[in-house]
Amino acid sequence: MAAVTDEEMAVVDTILEKYGLSESKLIPILAEIQEHFRYVPTKAMAHVAQKLGVPAAKIYGVATFYAHFALEPKGKFVIKVCDGTACHVKGSTKIIDALYEKLGVNAESKTTKDQLFTVETVSCLGACGLAPVMLVNEDVYGQVKADKAAEIVDSIIEAEKA
Repeated sequence: MAAVTDEEMAVVDTILEKYGLSESKLIPILAEIQEHFRYVPTKAMAHVAQKLGVPAAKIYGVATFYAHFALEPKGKFVIKVCDGTACHVKGSTKIIDALYEKLGVNAESKTTKDQLFTVETVSCLGACGLAPVMLVNEDVYGQVKADKAAEIVDSIIEAEKA
């Protein structure tokens, strides 16, 4: 993982200025930092704490409390596979296993080395009628089987090459 550069810290400063250096805007500040970096870097959290005049532990506490925030870099394409009851019964574990094998990742190391993909298992995507369900960034795929999941990944890889 690359260190955050001074130029990138200028981006953090711009985000902070946008929200008026207001502690009450901490969640949108962290969300925008994550949108830029695809995670919330430790150096950025420390910088936000210093600029807002709050303990770094408070910033870290907010970043770790909400599941939305990631403290490690995520891939350009985040694949979320639902493993809720309906999806699990209909084979979501086979999808997860196929994605892990295809992308060379696992439950502990979820992001590909090229940072193109991150595979996450989630408890529910709220689309039980389409089980098993997979989400790639904002695109929902229903009634997915392991081979279809691999095809979706292949199509993304091809599109990225173009």
